[in-house]
Amino acid sequence: MDLELKGRVAIVTGGGMGIGKEVARFLSEEGCKVVICARRMEFLQQAAEEITAQTGNEVLPLYCDTNQMSAVSDMVEAAHKHFGRIDILVNGAAAPSGVVRNDIEHAGDDELLSDLNTKVIGYFRCAKAVTPHMKAGGFGRIINIGGLTGRSSKVLSGMRNLAIAHMTKTLSDQLGPSGITVNLIHPGVVDTPHIQDLYEREAVKQGKTAEQVEQAYIDATPIRRTLAPMEMGWLIGFLASPKASAVTGESIGIDGGLTRGIFI
Repeated sequence: MDLELKGRVAIVTGGGMGIGKEVARFLSEEGCKVVICARRMEFLQQAAEEITAQTGNEVLPLYCDTNQMSAVSDMVEAAHKHFGRIDILVNGAAAPSGVVRNDIEHAGDDELLSDLNTKVIGYFRCAKAVTPHMKAGGFGRIINIGGLTGRSSKVLSGMRNLAIAHMTKTLSDQLGPSGITVNLIHPGVVDTPHIQDLYEREAVKQGKTAEQVEQAYIDATPIRRTLAPMEMGWLIGFLASPKASAVTGESIGIDGGLTRGIFI
């Protein structure tokens, strides 16, 4: 299926590694010109060179600290100046599991505010910065990357993912008349360097091996496997395309069935 993405310009925050990198790779494979941004330029440069060599399409690495509106504005303006348009924003820049401790006795308000500033307000800053360009073009796709903790009570950092769901729905209502859709995906257990670190930490806590921890996640998932980062890219690629023009304001779990709740 042709996703009709050739010539579109996409910004992927957190695009230097993990899910963001694979999202950038898939969009580039589909013909997009891609901007990847984060705070660690060494990873961005490496990812940009790797993806460009593979796809033949330009990938532009730009530094951006999404905690600062001025940095976000500078990044978006640099992207627009370089490519002349902005069609797609994928928000993914955040600490993968958050930094706040899970139990209220040890959770600090500074850490909680940091989680909310980076992921919730950071996503908002990026959406705010690209919206004028998308309105000018009469087309826009904003896809936010959340997390399953927004659908459970397991960790305090999950509140940031729930807040993003509300923001996604609100912005979809505001921006829909301008041809801009806004959606959220909640990835499950995705095979990234971060999840390997999680296995190691949980193994220490539980007195098990990392392999045993991983197997427990697999056994709890109906499809009996972890997910590949590129599978997030496939879903995001569709949501970013003209073919998904009727899908907006949605929070979509892509977790292999790991979430047992029913959401209506």
